[in-house]
Amino acid sequence: MSQWRELSPLNYRNVQWKGNSSNYTFQDYNNIYQQSVSNADSIILLSLRGLNQSLLIEGCDTLISLPAIIWETETEFHFNTGSSWFAYSILQKKITSRIKIPEEAENITLNYLNKIIAYTNGNNIYLIGIVNKIIPITESSDKNMVNGQTVSRNEFGITNGIFWSPKGNLLGFYRKDEHKVMEYPLVDITKHDAKLKSLKYPMAGAPSENISLGIYDLNSKKTHFIEDKDTVSEKYLTNISWDTKEQYIYIQVLNRAQNHMKLNKYKVSTGEFVKTLFEEKHPKYVEPQNPITFLLNNSEQFIYQSRRDGYNHAYLYDTTGTLIKQLTKGNFEITKLIFVGKRTIYFESTEPNPLERHFFKVDLSSGKKYKRTSAEGTHSVLFNSNESHFIDTYSNIKLPNCVDIVATNGKIIRNALTAVNPLKNYNMPELQMGTIKAADGTTDLYYRLIKPTNFDSLTKYPAIIYVYGGPHDQLVEDSWLGGARLWEYYMAQKGYILFTVDNRGSANRGLEFENVIHRQCGVTEMKDQMEGINFLNSLPFVDMGRIGVHGWSYGGFMTLSLMVNYPEIFKVGVAGGPVTDWSYYEVMYGERYMDTPAENPQGYMYTSLLERTKNLKGKALIIHGAMDNTVVWQHSQLFLNECIKNQIPIDYFVYPKAEHNVRGYDRIHLMQKVTSYFDDYLK
Repeated sequence: MSQWRELSPLNYRNVQWKGNSSNYTFQDYNNIYQQSVSNADSIILLSLRGLNQSLLIEGCDTLISLPAIIWETETEFHFNTGSSWFAYSILQKKITSRIKIPEEAENITLNYLNKIIAYTNGNNIYLIGIVNKIIPITESSDKNMVNGQTVSRNEFGITNGIFWSPKGNLLGFYRKDEHKVMEYPLVDITKHDAKLKSLKYPMAGAPSENISLGIYDLNSKKTHFIEDKDTVSEKYLTNISWDTKEQYIYIQVLNRAQNHMKLNKYKVSTGEFVKTLFEEKHPKYVEPQNPITFLLNNSEQFIYQSRRDGYNHAYLYDTTGTLIKQLTKGNFEITKLIFVGKRTIYFESTEPNPLERHFFKVDLSSGKKYKRTSAEGTHSVLFNSNESHFIDTYSNIKLPNCVDIVATNGKIIRNALTAVNPLKNYNMPELQMGTIKAADGTTDLYYRLIKPTNFDSLTKYPAIIYVYGGPHDQLVEDSWLGGARLWEYYMAQKGYILFTVDNRGSANRGLEFENVIHRQCGVTEMKDQMEGINFLNSLPFVDMGRIGVHGWSYGGFMTLSLMVNYPEIFKVGVAGGPVTDWSYYEVMYGERYMDTPAENPQGYMYTSLLERTKNLKGKALIIHGAMDNTVVWQHSQLFLNECIKNQIPIDYFVYPKAEHNVRGYDRIHLMQKVTSYFDDYLK
């Protein structure tokens, strides 16, 4: 068990099932511990000292703490130290395999079955195994032809560019052609002579990357590419899926307009197109996020996730493209598919309450659904592969952290951990959660309100709105601290009211709740945030003359949008990494929600903040990372330039080495900066 930070709840570190057994392990910095489903007594499987002895035998440097391990079988785990990958036998008490990882290796992807690592160096892919011989898979000298790296800027569920097949005999990889993509200049000031660091960044409406998928056969040592039947070059190849026999590969192919998806089937041996199994269309957008998942030991049937009926649900298909049945239905979202067995699936969802996450089982034959977690709150489960038990870790606004060992039928076998409140000795602010109506007058929106310490209902307090507001994020939830950061409680201790509402457009409430923002990012979101302001105005203890707002990224965009569109309301704002004009944002995300500038000129004009700087009346601080490769620095500089032209005072701060999120020790400086700004101008 561990407590990563002094004020965080106690929890298990790196808890996982030990292969197919009913034993699980966890670790601290010095030991790996094992417990069984039925017995809470811990045994030490391996100590840091024992592992270091094995490393010394291999001629390797010792470690100062245990690395995170991954079990592949009941008797063998693997880990990497950055310079090497190791397999360790717990029975033999020794390292059984080692692969030396080249210093320049990136995008490292392990094929455990064959003890091979695929990695990229520059724009090419290489293999290295336990004999430590490097084998090049691609040999492109063209800097605009990129192999094995992630594509589409990590949208559509894409997180990597290398895909090992289930049996480890084949390697799939993305290749992207960036010849037509604009090079965007970033400047690295850490060099004595500042160095240009170019970034390929396709802005909305501009030429984008062309993507293909290669398949390398480890036996024949040959590569072929999937057959492209679509004459349109700019499209997205998403959610790559192998069948269990390695005969076919399935790709969700999405057009650039992101309103038409085809699930295509290809022969692995040749890359030949077989057929389109089915298609999905939507007048606004289709957003595939999850690969298909085959039933256990069944290459003929698979689970497909879709929001076609308004919420993300599971559908059972066969490989001819025939829909067998819709497995889940209702006003809730499947947020994670946990496990797919032979006759059942297990998933996490927002049922019965969008603030919570619970674990469910569905029988594939009968379609019956069973809820397997009962305590209120946000659950995260770790399911074992023999479908007998799961480890349920959860919290709610009253419970810091709880870990239960649970049978698949939902019966709690035992409680493994109930964390003590790490904040019990502090004078903590009061948390209040509830609902308000959206601007449409009917939709419920969830809010979180944190009152100042030693709250006095007769006192007027300043309030800070903490906002994100965009897709793929939910801030208010029934988990420890209500989903808030400790910074928000710290500000409440200093005498502020902290308020957050998840407006329409945010995550986990269904497609219609989200896509109301289509072609007008910020408009509906602001209307809902202003309903939050109306709610605050109804509270006698809120000083409506001292309202602040703070957010980052989409939240930075929302912060500035609120300040220039409702200048009489917001006295102080701090916007981090803000989008200021969607025409300067990237293709993949921007065109989904806004279409192209040519298709939606009114929408781009109406949501741009650059022509509204003259409306700004409150004190505003913009913070940006100079190396931001997501919301490029140009956004805030253009806003700054318009403020100068209009003689509008504005405060500005740059983190010279930061990308989109300010991390590490710089983040301490950042939060001190944000805090001081509100203290100086809002308190």
